[in-house]
Amino acid sequence: MNDLEFLTAFESGSFPPSLFDHEAHLRLAWVNLTQYGEEKAIEKVCRSIKNFDALHGDGSKFHTTLTVASIKTVNHFMQKSKSHNFADFIQEFPRLKNSFKELLGQHYGFELLFDPRAKEAYLAPDLLPF
Repeated sequence: MNDLEFLTAFESGSFPPSLFDHEAHLRLAWVNLTQYGEEKAIEKVCRSIKNFDALHGDGSKFHTTLTVASIKTVNHFMQKSKSHNFADFIQEFPRLKNSFKELLGQHYGFELLFDPRAKEAYLAPDLLPF
């Protein structure tokens, strides 16, 4: 499915929950960043994932800080990228797919990232700013 189909399926809730894995999270960030830039992408992705979680889950899985930090991380790598599509982008930066926890760990200490407040509101990194 192309990016527009992916985005439409996700936003409408018709994207299969079983396929919404880490790579799909990254793709959602990439597509929104490509179309809207960082500020609007953060708004749209947060709203979309909250809605998806409410539709396909119990609404308790969404984590604001993790989502915003993920979008900021993807945006950082996009600024260095020569890729024009998500498949090439993820191949260019496999760390996003394979070592994402370590990437976030450069910015956030464990305690801050798992502070209950971080789930409800974005908390800025305590180790290294974006």
